[in-house]
Amino acid sequence: MKNNEMVRKELLALLKGGNAHMTFDEALADFPLEYINKKPPHTPYSFWHFVEHLRIAQWDILEFVKNPGHVSPEYPAGYRPAPDEQTDKSGWQRSCDRFNADLKALQELVRDESIDLLAPLHHARSYNIFREILLAADHNAYHIGEIAIMRQLMNIWPEGNRYLTGRPD
Repeated sequence: MKNNEMVRKELLALLKGGNAHMTFDEALADFPLEYINKKPPHTPYSFWHFVEHLRIAQWDILEFVKNPGHVSPEYPAGYRPAPDEQTDKSGWQRSCDRFNADLKALQELVRDESIDLLAPLHHARSYNIFREILLAADHNAYHIGEIAIMRQLMNIWPEGNRYLTGRPD
């Protein structure tokens, strides 16, 4: 396998998750909707706040790569809803769907062999797509892990779930 193909394959695996960390969909599988606005102990943020933070940050990275005119949200306030903001079932689903759509778009960038992943971005010469993909995957893995731990703390994994029991299957 050529180096370029191998790099693309590994980046896709990293974005997908499931090797050293669970995927977004695994972390939210069978999520009880009555908990979307609940805040685990010692955090000012609900489960929806974490999902929305993941969505906004990933969207920002994707737009930064694709759109030279993109302006990132103000940090840190623009990267998550206000602590007292809540959502409903459709808002939760919209956040999850948009996260997955942007994740798919990042994966498509990696798959596009006409793109040189290591070339400097035209509008940000000290950045490249390779770096931005690593940033997105790293950020996602970190917060997806937090969501999984928060579910454990609040005892809201379905009975028999492998993440609740600690057994791999």
